[in-house]
Amino acid sequence: MKKRQVVMRKETVRRSSSNQVIQTVRYGECQKNHAANIGGYAVDGCREFMAGGAEGTAAALSCAACGCHRNFHRQEVDREVLSDSFSPS
Repeated sequence: MKKRQVVMRKETVRRSSSNQVIQTVRYGECQKNHAANIGGYAVDGCREFMAGGAEGTAAALSCAACGCHRNFHRQEVDREVLSDSFSPS
């Protein structure tokens, strides 16, 4: 059985000298309209993006479940703000 991986990206972004923002990006259900060329609306039912290859390759941008590009999947962004002034005891 082929190993499948769900794509989640974590990015650290500095907004100012005192705050740091961590973004986690997850790709949800596919929203590609497969019946657009005949004037209809039909989606394939793919519920979550699974990368078709290793990170950094062209195959990582296509979904292993439905074959669509990652851009057709709904993007969910979670942001977490961290303060540099916080020092753990």
